[in-house]
Amino acid sequence: MVFHTAKLRVKELAEAIGVDTPEIIATCTILKIPASSPLTSLSIDQCKEIIDFLKKVDSNIATDDD
Repeated sequence: MVFHTAKLRVKELAEAIGVDTPEIIATCTILKIPASSPLTSLSIDQCKEIIDFLKKVDSNIATDDD
């Protein structure tokens, strides 16, 4: 029996969260997630990891501006 896991492409994730595709790919590089193009598929867990990282970075930038 084969189960298919949910996947999202880098470009779809970028559109969903309002971030540029190159920023998602750069984040993947930092997190050691293999992604080299907008068509790379990401698992749901990888997407969550990327979103959490971007939220953390964004909150640090907002804090630094104060």
